[in-house]
Amino acid sequence: MERFKVGIIGAGHIARKMAHTLRDMEGVEPYAVASRNQENAEGFACEWGFTRAYGSYEDLADDPEVQLIYIATPHSHHFEQARMCLEKGKPVLCEKAFTANAEQAETLIRLSKEKQVFLTEAIWTRYMPFSETLRELVDGGTIGRVMMLTANIGYPIAEKERIAKPELCGGALLDIGVYPINFARMLFGSEITGITSACVKGETGVDLQSSITFVYRNHRMAVLQMTAFCANDRQGVISGDKGYIIVDNINNPQLAVVYSVNHEEVARYTCPPQITGFEYQVQASIDAIREGKIETPCMPHAETLHIMQMLDDLRSEWGVRYPMD
Repeated sequence: MERFKVGIIGAGHIARKMAHTLRDMEGVEPYAVASRNQENAEGFACEWGFTRAYGSYEDLADDPEVQLIYIATPHSHHFEQARMCLEKGKPVLCEKAFTANAEQAETLIRLSKEKQVFLTEAIWTRYMPFSETLRELVDGGTIGRVMMLTANIGYPIAEKERIAKPELCGGALLDIGVYPINFARMLFGSEITGITSACVKGETGVDLQSSITFVYRNHRMAVLQMTAFCANDRQGVISGDKGYIIVDNINNPQLAVVYSVNHEEVARYTCPPQITGFEYQVQASIDAIREGKIETPCMPHAETLHIMQMLDDLRSEWGVRYPMD
C-alpha cells in the first residue's frame, strides 16, 4: 500500500513534534509543509525530510497529492485555515483547542458534513491506547465504586505570546485546560449536572489560573486545576471505595499505579512505547479517511462541540473575551 501523504500547516514547536512523528511512522509520508514564508518552509522540509515546501497555506491545500492536513498554528487561526482546507476537499486534523469558540466549531462541523470531508480535533490523549486502559480500570471495578477525580496541569508559560494575547485566543483554558477537562470526560462521561469555577486573569484579560469542579448525575465529582503561572505535578487521581489510581501525567500518561484503601500499591500499568504519542491521532484519521468516514469515534464531532460550548460558558462567566467572539 502506498504511503499516506500528510501535510502540515505551520512550522513551529508543535509542527516539529508532528514532523518527528510522521517521519518515524510506517505507511506515512511527511509530504508537505507550509509556513508564512518560503524560507521557513524550506528549512523545515529539509530538516524533517518533507518532499514539498510552501510559503502559502493555500498552496499546500491545493496540492492534489496531500491526503490529510494537520493544522499546527495558534487557536486563533484554526477556523479560517480549517475552513479553507475543507472547502478544497482536504481532510483536516486540527490541533486543540479546536477553534476560538463553539460558533466557529459548529460552522466547521457543518461544512465537514456538507462536503463529506473528514475533520477531527487533535486532542492527542483521546486517541492514546493507554486512555482506554484507564477507562477499563475505572469501569472494571478495580478500585470499587468510583466517586472522585482530581486532575492538575500547569506550566510557567504566562509570558508566552500565545498565552498572553487575546487576539491569539490566549489563556490557560484553551491551551492546557482542555487536558484535565478531557481527562474527566473520558473517564466520568458527559452527564454533568453542575459546574462551578474560579479564575485569576492577567493584565491582558485572559485567564491564567483556574479551578473547575464538575458534579455528575451519579454524584461523582471531578475537581480540575490549571495554571500558566507555574509547574505542578500534572497528575490525575481517581478515587473509589476500594482504593485509588494515580496517573503520572494527564497530558501524556505513561504510568498508572493502583493503591488499596490502606495506601499500599496493588498494581501498576505502563503505557506502550510511543514515537511521540501523536501517532495515534494520525493513524485514527487515516483509518477513518480510508473507510470513507468524516469523523472518528475517538473524538466525535459532537464531543468537540460540547467541549467548545463548555469553554465558551466558562470564559463568559470569567469575563474573558476574544476579538472573534
